[in-house]
Amino acid sequence: MVNTVVLIGRLTKDPEVRYTQTNNTMVSSFTLAVNRSFVRQGEERQADFIPIVVWGKSAEFASKYFKKGMQVSVVGRIQTRSWDDQNGQKRYVTEVVASELGFAEGRREDGGSNVAETFGSIADVSNTNEFSTITDDDLPF
Repeated sequence: MVNTVVLIGRLTKDPEVRYTQTNNTMVSSFTLAVNRSFVRQGEERQADFIPIVVWGKSAEFASKYFKKGMQVSVVGRIQTRSWDDQNGQKRYVTEVVASELGFAEGRREDGGSNVAETFGSIADVSNTNEFSTITDDDLPF
């Protein structure tokens, strides 16, 4: 069986960062707006808003370099989970757990540089569930 998702879209806001209570692992989450590949005649292009979760070094990378409006690529797997809310209601969420993150946009129209030009067109950061401090020397580009 295969559970692999490849997405390119724009961040709807800056990534949010949290830490797990048990081992203080960094978790970053953000929503990716991904345009649908088709447009119905007479209608505007539609987008899907997909929740993304990133762990460990990848979470730190996303929180440091990803900003609202940036076009990024995400490779990961679909995960569905459930929990009981404060009222005892069962809640469900389907999200993508990212294993690879990348920059997916080119040069800015105003002629200035952007993160992709500074660091390269793809940032492949393997997904680990361990937290460690990442420096620019640790980045693969």
